[in-house]
Amino acid sequence: MKARAARRGRAGATREQILTAAERLFAEHGVLAVSNRQVSEAAGQGNNAAVGYHFGAKADLVRAIVRKHADALEQARRDLVERAGDTAGVREWVTCLVRPITEHLDALGSPTWFARFAAQVLTDPALRPIMAEEALTSPALQRIIDGLNRCLPGLPDEVRAERHAMASLLLVHTCAERERALAEGLPTSRSTWHDAGTGLIDAITGLWLAPVTAGPHVREEGP
Repeated sequence: MKARAARRGRAGATREQILTAAERLFAEHGVLAVSNRQVSEAAGQGNNAAVGYHFGAKADLVRAIVRKHADALEQARRDLVERAGDTAGVREWVTCLVRPITEHLDALGSPTWFARFAAQVLTDPALRPIMAEEALTSPALQRIIDGLNRCLPGLPDEVRAERHAMASLLLVHTCAERERALAEGLPTSRSTWHDAGTGLIDAITGLWLAPVTAGPHVREEGP
């Protein structure tokens, strides 16, 4: 019994070491540029097959890294959504989207790699669906999206989809650039993650509320 528990403990520690090493290497070099062997070596594993043994394919390793952070992000979103209530406006819903990420990165200490990891995954067509699939399992995130939609009933569907994509890219890549600057000891435009979050909330709120210029694919509102 004790031997079995000890083996489980060692296996759990090995998985955590692999996750940490993979997140860092993927963040710094890109997912496709890093081999399982490199991850194993960075995790201090003498067996180069350790990554495959514990996680399977590289996509499974990426999914495991995403899920490593998912619970903390979901709890923070849930708390903010409950505080916001169903009558919240655009800025309040954007706050529910931004603060969990910037506060999570702040709580991780420095250096962090999660924002850069997420940016790398989102720019990889083969891996990007993993982030989308995991997002769909977040009840709090769905409530945030529903809340934004209720606040902007007149926004054409194609513009809504376009701005959602823009907001996601702005959030992920701005956090990734700040994370990189902090890791490299470079100056940042905002002194804290909280202030960086405020700047993102301002920008993303403005993006959602910007006027829509009619074009060939956007119907003008009219009687």
